[in-house]
Amino acid sequence: MKIRKRYHLKKKMLKEVKITLGEYSTILKPKSKVEIIETDMDDIILIDGNPMIMMIDGEPFPTLKGALELDIKSRYVVVDMGAVKFVVKGADIMSPGITDADPNIKEGDLVIIIEETHGKPLATGRSLISGPEMVENTSGKAVKSIHHIGDEIWDLTI
Repeated sequence: MKIRKRYHLKKKMLKEVKITLGEYSTILKPKSKVEIIETDMDDIILIDGNPMIMMIDGEPFPTLKGALELDIKSRYVVVDMGAVKFVVKGADIMSPGITDADPNIKEGDLVIIIEETHGKPLATGRSLISGPEMVENTSGKAVKSIHHIGDEIWDLTI
């Protein structure tokens, strides 16, 4: 990943990011140093030097490090332990490995993939079908993986 620019986030943009993040905006704590780095991939928002938010097609969404700080109550997809080894290697999420999903997920939503035993985030992705369909389907892809444990964003140090 090549970093092209790094600068502090302007207050107006920070306010827009908070609004768009909705319930996940708690990741932006008061008095935090908030910067943005423009990369050859997605832009990343650093909070106190840690990559906590990424801009996916212009939409802010928590990175896995950011998701670890949150209590995930919406836009989640739960995978069984058999799917974990594939998800952490960047594989797309298949319907048979999904045990639960937020029923409010619509096709195209950004989601956080968590494992069923400890509820830890493993990846983020874009849903290809609705939440109820993810759980009901017995075949096919449900989520296109965007960011996973061990990828360039996870390993990013500034």
